[in-house]
Amino acid sequence: MRDFVTDPKAIEQQSMNIIDNILGEKELDPAIKPIVKRVIHTTADFDFAENMIVSPGAVESARQALLAGGCPVVADTRMILAGISRPLLEPFYSQLACFVDTDRVKELAAERNITRSMANILLAAEQFPRGIYLIGNAPTALFELLRLADKGQVEPALVVGVPVGFVGAEESKEDLAKTDLPYICTRGRKGGSPVAVAIFHAILHMIR
Repeated sequence: MRDFVTDPKAIEQQSMNIIDNILGEKELDPAIKPIVKRVIHTTADFDFAENMIVSPGAVESARQALLAGGCPVVADTRMILAGISRPLLEPFYSQLACFVDTDRVKELAAERNITRSMANILLAAEQFPRGIYLIGNAPTALFELLRLADKGQVEPALVVGVPVGFVGAEESKEDLAKTDLPYICTRGRKGGSPVAVAIFHAILHMIR
């Protein structure tokens, strides 16, 4: 049996060193490099070095909201909530929210003939209009958030918009990139809940 590294911190550091070596001389904005590296560390996909977009002031907006204390973090999937490190988030006293599997969301989706992901965002926006929104799965959730923002019903401190897939995923991110919202997104079809979590973790590490 081969020897292998067992120290979690050593594994992470070695991984980051490998990422740095592969990125080589690639020009990356120092403000977003930690985010890109964290996503690559999560996915082993270096395409994210090319397709990540961070709007001006997005990280600072999230930083201010989190340091103020109590900024809610809304997700489009339970997977995102499960993936967020509680020890990393704990100092900011942030509430985690996702209503996608609640009876109220199921009822609202049926009443309006919309996806549960959209209904989740509708309910979340009513309660947390200035929260941080992490969308890694459902393009319809991102479209709905953009609709509400356009109507002035929600003013997120940050939108992490990285839904993955083939129907609406690319288009929803293109629409997000055209807004004045503080956002982090990816071009194209790639994304996913683990990517959303990695981006959020990168921000928490940058703040701490």
